[in-house]
Amino acid sequence: MSFFGGGQQQPQGPDPMFAAQTEMEMYTDMFNKISTTCFKKCASTRHKDAELPLGEMSCTDRCTAKYLEAQERVGKVLQTANEAQAAQQKAMQEMQTSMGQTFNGK
Repeated sequence: MSFFGGGQQQPQGPDPMFAAQTEMEMYTDMFNKISTTCFKKCASTRHKDAELPLGEMSCTDRCTAKYLEAQERVGKVLQTANEAQAAQQKAMQEMQTSMGQTFNGK
């Protein structure tokens, strides 16, 4: 019931601002990890030029691509696991509901 009486409150879904903020934090974190990891692996500590040499650029490109591919694979595995868990929870709820109806019916 609302504060001013009368109507019912609408069920609230996920907060879009919270989701956007969380997604932005996730991408920022991933960018920072990629930058740190690939810079340590590929960049020389002695820079004489303002630009990266071709070898360092190639290494950085490959490192970034591998990191993103690994993130995608992990995401797919987690999504599959979450879907299986949701299906298992749904089956469990249906079983509990049917058992409750069986016991209440007698």
